[in-house]
Amino acid sequence: MSLAAESPSPSPSSSSGSEDFAALLDAELDLASAVDSASAGDPSTSPTSSDDEEDDDEDVVSDVETVEQSSAKRRKVKVQHQDRETTTRPDEDSIGSFKDAQIKICPPHPGFFGGLCFRCGKRQDEEDVPGVAFGYVHKGLRLGTSEIDRLRGSDLKNLLRERKLILILDLDHTLINSTKLHDISAAENNLGIQAAASKDDPNGSLFTLEGMQMLTKLRPFVRKFLKEASNMFEMYIYTMGDKAYAIEIAKLLDPRNVYFNSKVISNSDCTQRHQKGLDMVLGAESVAVILDDTEYVWQKHKENLILMERYHYFASSCRQFGFSVKSLSELMQDERGSDGALATILDVLKRIHTIFFDSVGSLSSTCFHYKLLSCCLFAPVECA
Repeated sequence: MSLAAESPSPSPSSSSGSEDFAALLDAELDLASAVDSASAGDPSTSPTSSDDEEDDDEDVVSDVETVEQSSAKRRKVKVQHQDRETTTRPDEDSIGSFKDAQIKICPPHPGFFGGLCFRCGKRQDEEDVPGVAFGYVHKGLRLGTSEIDRLRGSDLKNLLRERKLILILDLDHTLINSTKLHDISAAENNLGIQAAASKDDPNGSLFTLEGMQMLTKLRPFVRKFLKEASNMFEMYIYTMGDKAYAIEIAKLLDPRNVYFNSKVISNSDCTQRHQKGLDMVLGAESVAVILDDTEYVWQKHKENLILMERYHYFASSCRQFGFSVKSLSELMQDERGSDGALATILDVLKRIHTIFFDSVGSLSSTCFHYKLLSCCLFAPVECA
């Protein structure tokens, strides 16, 4: 888009053209009028005296000089308009040069959105495939390694400024427990567990996912846990369940969409089959804490993991893990909230947060990184 098109004022080139034409026309008419006056004062045609002839000659000279001065002024105005036009061209040229520079920067391309490089606009081809697809952020988004590093660095600065870390949350057996309707036990049916489930009660804890033929039970204390954790952490959901299921559970946990936004990662986002990885998180690995009940899915990030005690509410969950006992639902009981698993882990997270930022404040050097130890505490390590 040209600068002239963006400006609210009329284009200099269009206005100056009409003004210059009018000025030139006026000058020609004035000059013609002066010549006519001079012809009228010629001695061979005029019956007036010699004194009158001298006066007329002086008047003609004066008129011609006036016209010439007026014409010169108008020519000066024309030159100024031309100069004004010229001053806009370097800006337009610089825009073109900037676009050329952008194209020259690629490759490597920082990433693609909808198959187009979001820097130079080039269409993605087979040679541009390397990178990571971040479909959970936006469908069709793929980022290159350098751009991922840049975004993580920027996110880390923002987190430290806000005094926050990153918290990765598993769903099943960590924050919730779910069962298929056809897996409900006879005892659970007799207790009317399905009838007791809610569809959209914001204060409820047992829900029916009708479209998926499932029941979901929120772990006691989970709402308070998320509220308090959100003050200390930027939170992600990371589940091996499918996308539709993950989104439905996120709506139950975060009905106002204040905790997770688009940060819901499912099995379709994983870069390695049956494995979860922090490569899918646009945040620094060094400040990430993971809460999950399953260790083997985090083979590359065990030192970031806090292993959770599994939440078994439904009978099918107990059977899945080989427990021949009555479930909490069959016993019409539940895990304690105030001193249960989530309340206990919240205290651990508070200690991690405090120790981390106390360490940041105690270091004079700005060149350091942090390593999450197996004891769930961060330790500052100065860079060499």
